Amino acid sequence: MIHRAREAKVVGERSPVAPRAEIGASWDRALRSGVDPDQSTESVLLDTDEIEHRRRSSTLGEVMPLLSEGLVSLADAAQQIVVVTDVEGRVLWRQGNPGVLRRADGICLAEGAAWAEASTGTNAIGTALVSRTPVQVHSTEHFVRRLHSWTCAAAPVCDPRDSRLIGIVDISGPASTFHPTSLALVGSVARLAESEIRNRHLQAIDRLRSVAAPLLCRLGGRALAVDTHGWLAAVTGMPPVDRLPLPKSLQPGRVWLPSLGMCQVEPLPGGWLVQVTDGPSDGPPRRVVLDLSRPRGLTVHRVSAVGTWTQRLSPRHAELLYALALHREGRTASELAEDIFGDATRTVTVRAEISRIRRHLAEVLAHRPYRFGEGVEVEVIQPDHPADLLPRSTAPVVVRARKGS
Repeated sequence: MIHRAREAKVVGERSPVAPRAEIGASWDRALRSGVDPDQSTESVLLDTDEIEHRRRSSTLGEVMPLLSEGLVSLADAAQQIVVVTDVEGRVLWRQGNPGVLRRADGICLAEGAAWAEASTGTNAIGTALVSRTPVQVHSTEHFVRRLHSWTCAAAPVCDPRDSRLIGIVDISGPASTFHPTSLALVGSVARLAESEIRNRHLQAIDRLRSVAAPLLCRLGGRALAVDTHGWLAAVTGMPPVDRLPLPKSLQPGRVWLPSLGMCQVEPLPGGWLVQVTDGPSDGPPRRVVLDLSRPRGLTVHRVSAVGTWTQRLSPRHAELLYALALHREGRTASELAEDIFGDATRTVTVRAEISRIRRHLAEVLAHRPYRFGEGVEVEVIQPDHPADLLPRSTAPVVVRARKGS
């Protein structure tokens, strides 16, 4: 009956049998998007670097062990697989029954593939992205015929810190593996993941509080410490609030916050120190020490008005900061791509990595072009021998420095 209803929908006829409301709405969206019911489900896969970048950037990466523990063994026994996507419906992880994984390759249910409704029509992943609710799609409920031999159930995962959607958890398999409890199972695991993110957030708030409390004791006036989402860790001189609304792109320095007025904002490990002020507060010049003297000791030391902070660096971020230290006049995204990859077209990766660096070093980095800010003193500590500079790096800018050119 669902097959007949779908065929009628495709040709624009009325069917005496109606699908479930969420399925009918999804079919309508697929038609409006121009999805062909006879099309392939193939899509252009993300490259390996982009997949790894999205994994590192996703909060879901922190709870993947929990998701694996809660679902993978059950999916394997039920001849199904677990699929986790980002907010664009791109597959970032998949695990489960080896035989089903091989079959999934045949429909491009693979890492890096696109499973939003606009790409593959009605399916649990794409439809859950639109509806923001758990969805089960079985056999002929899929809009694209090639998926009629599959069944899937998916649930959205939201970040409890700001209610933002961060991805989808899905279990999929051959239509013969359909089970009515699959939807409840995947929904429960999604809620478990959100609970774990919430617990990690509370632990991070406690760590921020341990750093911020001694600072607040030394400050006069009104001040508070909040995490990057604005959740309160500590406060002095004013009534506490649960959460401080922050601009999307908060920068260190003097900032007008609607709820507090003019404030002086300084970075803290994992958050911000916000001091309410009506007077000038330029602070002393900032100094950055880029320590590349040890292969496993890549750090940035920052000196600001509230003290000295040390930020551990990934090898890629060390390469980027080293390139910027060599070119104080600044580098465009294409120039940095040439410096790091020897390929000026890889600007998307460069911009993404710079964005990640700026989460922790925004007070010393400027953009258009990318550079260390005016008045920022930069010192690079080199290894004793040039050949030991970032020894595993293949970035052209580093390779040239090793050779002394």
